[in-house]
Amino acid sequence: MIEDYHFGEVKVSGQRYQSDIIIYPDHIDDHWWRKQGHRLELEDIKEVVEMRPDVIVIGTGNFGLMQVEKNTLEQLRKMNIQVIILPTAKACQEYNKIYSQKKVVACLHLTC
Repeated sequence: MIEDYHFGEVKVSGQRYQSDIIIYPDHIDDHWWRKQGHRLELEDIKEVVEMRPDVIVIGTGNFGLMQVEKNTLEQLRKMNIQVIILPTAKACQEYNKIYSQKKVVACLHLTC
């Protein structure tokens, strides 16, 4: 469960993170970064896609500046993976609503 988020920091299960993270059902990758910083490409979430979650929640940053490439979105939809794209604060709220009900992964950009 995501306990708190504010610009540049997120608290998950009692642990604080100050870099972009991916929250998997069984672990957290706290060294996540994209090939092109504010553009999310399929290659940037290869491990996420390989585990075939029901839902990927994408937090696009405090101000929503990270963009999901159109091709990435199309490919995820072809794989029948639901994609929720929101500014990070709202993405955290959405993740908390569904994480116990579905196989969900959250990819969170913590700044911009």
